[in-house]
Amino acid sequence: MNLLQRFQKIRTFIFDVDGVLTNGDLLVLESGEMARVMNVKDGYALQLALKLDYEIIVVSGSAPSAVQQRLNRLGIREVYFAVKDKKAFIGQLMEQKQLRAEAVLFMGDDLPDLPVFDIVGLSACPADAVGEVQQRVRFISGSGGGRGCVREVIEKVLRSNGHWGTDSRIAST
Repeated sequence: MNLLQRFQKIRTFIFDVDGVLTNGDLLVLESGEMARVMNVKDGYALQLALKLDYEIIVVSGSAPSAVQQRLNRLGIREVYFAVKDKKAFIGQLMEQKQLRAEAVLFMGDDLPDLPVFDIVGLSACPADAVGEVQQRVRFISGSGGGRGCVREVIEKVLRSNGHWGTDSRIAST
């Protein structure tokens, strides 16, 4: 199966947080609070995919944060933090939801994400993912984490299915 065919089969997107939905930087404020940077173009694509009945799931090994509020405002309800074994967790989710591997795209950027690539139909990473991840995935985005990589994979899936730009009812991101 070629890469375009793999993109066409995707109906569920699963994203890591730090280094994928965010740029991987942590701004440590004087108060001790940590802030992350997310991309509004990624937000638009996430909302559009949801409106078109694609499923979005977010799985992170990090502790819960304000990122959850941002994702919830975008309409993403399945957000899981503090996941220590992503492969086992995502495998259980796929089984519970009866998701076929070929219909699932997972985007990760670092070593804890490597095992997940074995159980999904399409593995992807941002341009600035660690070398071991880049060597294992089927698709490397031209954009870095938190800088449009999420939009790029969503756009590729939606375009390959004739869905990109078909819904102008998306609220501001």
